[in-house]
Amino acid sequence: MPDTHPWGAVGLFSGPEDLLAAARALRGRGPLEAYAPHEVHGLQAALGRPEGPLAPLVGLGAALGAGAGFLLAWWTTAVDYPLRVSGKPEGSWVPLVPVVFEVAILFAAAAAALGMLLLLNGLPAFGHPLLATRAMAAITRDGYALSLEGDPAACEAALREAGARDVERVRLTVHPRRPGAALLAAGGAAAAAGLLAYGAVKVYPEVRPMVRMERQPRLNPQAPSRFFPDGRGQRPPVPGTVARGHMPPGAAGLEEASGFANPLPATAAVLAEGRAAFQARCVVCHGPLGDGRGTLGSAYGAAPANLHTDTVRAYPDGRIWWVVLKGRNAMPGHEAELEGTRAWAVVHYVRALQRARHAPDADLPEGTP
Repeated sequence: MPDTHPWGAVGLFSGPEDLLAAARALRGRGPLEAYAPHEVHGLQAALGRPEGPLAPLVGLGAALGAGAGFLLAWWTTAVDYPLRVSGKPEGSWVPLVPVVFEVAILFAAAAAALGMLLLLNGLPAFGHPLLATRAMAAITRDGYALSLEGDPAACEAALREAGARDVERVRLTVHPRRPGAALLAAGGAAAAAGLLAYGAVKVYPEVRPMVRMERQPRLNPQAPSRFFPDGRGQRPPVPGTVARGHMPPGAAGLEEASGFANPLPATAAVLAEGRAAFQARCVVCHGPLGDGRGTLGSAYGAAPANLHTDTVRAYPDGRIWWVVLKGRNAMPGHEAELEGTRAWAVVHYVRALQRARHAPDADLPEGTP
């Protein structure tokens, strides 16, 4: 069973001025500690305590961080992977200043936090007597408090005399086990459970569909595969097909390209795109109607192809597409200008011009002579 002993008293104050005055009045009466939700200037001197070692500790952390940052940045840029930054020699300190500064700030902040919590404040304190008091609810939020160790009755009277608005006697509870032993045991149990879970994940086979990334159903380039009869994971294109959006013209000759089918549907948008490309690249020679009466051909005495002849009309779409991109006889290729599917859109527009010149009876309105 735990045993209790008198420890002292704790008093709450209305504000930082009352707390500071009470600390000056009670200094020397016994072990005195102040609690405030923010820094109160002059409180440390009022308690009669010298300046703590926090500032030198932060300075030491900053110095260590600056040294570590400089050595790391210098070694990586001058020894491990030499780099010239803005024409400066390898290992120049000027480009390393931002890295050194940032690492110094990081180490200084870590030294301040860890030093204050672990070294100067004596934390963690799992069995502090104030933890069981009613005043702790105010201390951990926005209250101003002073704790005085000694005879509880004398400490209570001294705190009331110093202006405390609420005073509570405190007793020290002594447990047969070390304070925090249960917490340490719980932490050890949690760590052991985590290690067991990690070992189970590593050793036990994966449960689908939770498959690890390195065992996902995929194939690396050029990797073999037992799924296909030829044992190759990377598949060749299906014969006679054209990739939608991209088909390298150099990958096929005229005869092979003649077997390609137009992958684009003959929609209004596709015909509009083909018309724009035809007027920009083809009208100058073939004419706006595609009959070979363009201005450039007449000026130079050339004879561009008439797209309405029976021979051209009999060409498959793939042959016209290949000629548009690669050129034929005196006609230059337009591969650089009509990339992607634009050449196929031009083929659709050429077919529309041919059908307009040689429209079947079914295309003519009723009553047309």
